[in-house]
Amino acid sequence: MGLFDRLLGRKPAEADMRALWHRVVEVAREPQWYAKGGIADTVPGRFDCIVLVLSAVLIRLERDPGLRHPAARLTELFVSDMDGQLRQSGVGDLVVGKHIGKLMGALGGRLDVYRAALAEPGDAALGEAIGRNVTLIEGAEPAAITAEFRHLAATLEASSDTDLLAGVIER
Repeated sequence: MGLFDRLLGRKPAEADMRALWHRVVEVAREPQWYAKGGIADTVPGRFDCIVLVLSAVLIRLERDPGLRHPAARLTELFVSDMDGQLRQSGVGDLVVGKHIGKLMGALGGRLDVYRAALAEPGDAALGEAIGRNVTLIEGAEPAAITAEFRHLAATLEASSDTDLLAGVIER
């Protein structure tokens, strides 16, 4: 936030999506993804889970053309958070942009795959997509994650726009 924005009490454009972003991260940290589902509790595994949950939310927001701007602001928060995480982990200024580009590519690619897989009947396509894109512990099968993701998508689908934008995701 710039100096003038702070002085004038203006919020940055993405401030209205902060509650939803924090809820996405909270949902991605829920133990069932890791203990029951078998997502590896590592930095790559946690990133994969955040992208999985964020993808479900973005797919839900896409349903309404009037929610394109909130979806873009939510994505901006993802980028901002990932930028901060990279810098805290010691990634230098000169290569942060390159890493962010890769992370955005991962989000975009997975979003496309998850969107298509959710549209397919049954769980085969979604299970395959999750198996390819989520870091699992050795021996874990994507079936539990697939079921949890479908449940999350159905919950989001049943949510009102107002609740969702306020960060209300019932679990």
